Amino acid sequence: MTIERSNPSALAHPPGYSHVVKDGTTVYVAGQLARNSAGETVGVGDFSAQAEQAFKNVQAALESVGSDMNHIMKMNVFMTHREDIPEYRVIKAKYVPDNDLPVSTLILCSGLADPVFRIEVEVIATLA
Repeated sequence: MTIERSNPSALAHPPGYSHVVKDGTTVYVAGQLARNSAGETVGVGDFSAQAEQAFKNVQAALESVGSDMNHIMKMNVFMTHREDIPEYRVIKAKYVPDNDLPVSTLILCSGLADPVFRIEVEVIATLA
């Protein structure tokens, strides 16, 4: 099987890595942050806006290779502020269906690639 690496146009151009790798029917999505397709940071100081953008980016990455949010098998979430967890749960529920919840890990960390980021979401999924 051929391994396909891609950077969908709906996502900002990444420096030195691929946003999406498809290996057979498995899809790996790199950690998605609050950056729009122009590379601009969305929601500085606003966790909800950042989480929405991160999940929109995951959705765009999956859809670019024929998958969707219903086919997430594993999700890792990195967050910098414990107090954001309740709002994270509300926003995640808008994007990840309750009937097919993936394996998930939420990690609180001291910082992400840029100090303004409060959340990063990476997933492994299958094709739809």
